[in-house]
Amino acid sequence: MVESYAHLLDNIKRIHFVGIGGSGMCPLAEILHHEGYEITGSDMAESDTLARIRSYGIPVTMGHLPENVNGADMVVYTAAVKLDNPELVSARAQNIPTVERSIMLGAVVDKYQKSIAVSGTHGKTTTTSMLTQILTMASFDPTAIIGAKLPFIGGNSRIGASDYIVCEACEYVDTFLRIYPAMSVILNVDEDHLDYFGTLDRIKESFRRFMEQTSAAIVINGDDRNAMDCVQEILRRKEKQVVTFGFGKKNDFRAEITGESAVCDSFDLYHHGEKITSVTLKVPGKFNVMNALAAAAAAITLGVTPEDVSTALAAFSGAHRRFEILGKPCGITVADDFAHHPTELRATLNTAMSMGFRRVWAVFQPHTYSRTYTFLNEFAEVLSIPDHTILSEILPVRETNTYNIYAKDLAEKIEGCVWFETFEEIADYVTKKAKPDDLIITIGGGNIYMCADMILQRLNGK
Repeated sequence: MVESYAHLLDNIKRIHFVGIGGSGMCPLAEILHHEGYEITGSDMAESDTLARIRSYGIPVTMGHLPENVNGADMVVYTAAVKLDNPELVSARAQNIPTVERSIMLGAVVDKYQKSIAVSGTHGKTTTTSMLTQILTMASFDPTAIIGAKLPFIGGNSRIGASDYIVCEACEYVDTFLRIYPAMSVILNVDEDHLDYFGTLDRIKESFRRFMEQTSAAIVINGDDRNAMDCVQEILRRKEKQVVTFGFGKKNDFRAEITGESAVCDSFDLYHHGEKITSVTLKVPGKFNVMNALAAAAAAITLGVTPEDVSTALAAFSGAHRRFEILGKPCGITVADDFAHHPTELRATLNTAMSMGFRRVWAVFQPHTYSRTYTFLNEFAEVLSIPDHTILSEILPVRETNTYNIYAKDLAEKIEGCVWFETFEEIADYVTKKAKPDDLIITIGGGNIYMCADMILQRLNGK
């Protein structure tokens, strides 16, 4: 079992962040700054996030330079930073401890007695955002670390004054095993990140370990067979509270959908078979009903009233890159979504097709060679759902193409699909083809949002 990081920050005064503007880095920097640590950072490009960081009086240097770490007691970096980074090389030469971001996350979470970690293969950011909004509006005053911007709090972090902290807990490379939460929320357990795990059984074993590290309560999707497989031994021992949620009647918390439309879904919330409130969402899709149900189950277990849950969920307007409507120039709706796994794509595209648009244009950026190769047929199936599908080249992320897989291989399996090498070509193509009352939705876990911006610029220029 991974060792707790509760004492990592003992005798530490100044911490330097390599890539402080990253979505996983800036919340940690803000929290530690608030707690009185001296924070410095560096990054390669200006951004709104860096402007926010600087507004707290945190100095940020552009460029990764050896001298940036001088005087630091600790250096924090992300897994994306290479070991030959000048700042890491300099830190090692000066015997300054270097700490990967997920370890620092574990150390920060350990500072809060009432920690809630939201995990699962899909839906973490939306559910974490929903739970943060519920607890904040219910005056629980939580600290929060979210993987995307939440408009309600004006960023992807919140500094609270209570013992509550809400954070995402990602399973990739066993990152979440560095967190020891009081409560864990398990949304689903699916085949993903097979480049690291290799098999579903290894993924399930990782989730089992994460649940074992949860001290008080596990809020888990009772409809998800893989997730429930992982919790069986804990259920047998009866040593922790296990709360189930889902659409099935055997769950402790159950949602019964009462209305579906192009703009929202409504559901009744049941607890142990008794209706306790009704909820109307602004965000569409059955998958968002499940996310809301998970957040509601966690919040009510923590002591939030059903009425406060309903009020907060009704006010929730979504998170950045989660079916985010970017604009409606020329009568054409342009949206962007983070989905990059076949299960997520199916949910997003089925929702898009149910919203009453004349035609749906899906612009998808495949994310990693290994995922594209492993799920080639599954991607082809779900990308056949929209009226038109356009592909960019595969985003390599951390990989080389040892799989000999290309976007054209996926395109050939989808009727009418086209693919382009550049975002500029995609934007030119789709803006010429789309008509009023159509939806153009860019989808992917990489930088496909840049293509969405190009599409908006072209449509606004018409």
